[in-house]
Amino acid sequence: MKPPPFEYADPRSVDEVVALLGELGDEAKVLAGGQSLVPLLNFRLARPRYLIDINRVAELDYIRPLDGGLVIGALTRQRSVERSALVRERCPLLFEAIQQVGHVQIRNRGTIGGSLAHADPAAELPAVVTALGGQLQVRGPSGERMLTPDEFFVSYLTTALAPDELLTAVVLPGWPAGTGSSFQEFSRRAGDFAIVGVAAILALDDAGRVERVGLALTGVGGRPFDAAALASSALRGELPEAQRLRVVAEQVGAAVEPDSDIHAPADYRKHLANVLTLRALTTAARRARAAREGEA
Repeated sequence: MKPPPFEYADPRSVDEVVALLGELGDEAKVLAGGQSLVPLLNFRLARPRYLIDINRVAELDYIRPLDGGLVIGALTRQRSVERSALVRERCPLLFEAIQQVGHVQIRNRGTIGGSLAHADPAAELPAVVTALGGQLQVRGPSGERMLTPDEFFVSYLTTALAPDELLTAVVLPGWPAGTGSSFQEFSRRAGDFAIVGVAAILALDDAGRVERVGLALTGVGGRPFDAAALASSALRGELPEAQRLRVVAEQVGAAVEPDSDIHAPADYRKHLANVLTLRALTTAARRARAAREGEA
């Protein structure tokens, strides 16, 4: 099928993009990797009057260190993130998760910002940013603002982005020494969207007790399920022993409220949330202990 007719804009700077969005508003769509938008256009599920192609806005394509963490421009290709030594060193959770996004061909074109702005409830990256406690940088005609994942992700395929705003970067904070992480997901086939996915990160103190924890799930609702508070109340200040992790996983499985769909019934998703949370926390704790022992 062919997309409906539209007018095409090819800006070269963020300022140009923001000006166009301010002028055209919700009649325009932003094209980055096109992995989600192009199929919607071809099936006539999206009918924008204007298409703003940001692929030549070079200032949005970067990976930079920032205060022990990272800041990644919205136009950065997923494959560039996957192959980045800086990402592997500073954010192994993102490095592990990005390899689960589609196939290599998809990651070659797909962008970090495109995946986050599309806000698919089964996507990996929103859960990773949530678990890490990241922030999303947004720019519009009235200026720039920083949003937490809880503020940014609203519901199914819906974010807090206004029609005249552009997601420009994601900021991922550094975590302390003695940190371990794990991303676990289950899908029907390699490259499929996850039925359920879990992003977990644990930081241990010098005594091997949990100092900080991040935990988020995908595939169990309209937006990432942030289980950090639940996990922190049970684990902070405690040794990450198997029984304690098992209790947290059971609480997460009981707390999520997924919908049934053609891929899996709600009860099965709840079961997976339990199983994968335990697997992710156990792996993260093992890696955190190894990181702590490596520094000793």
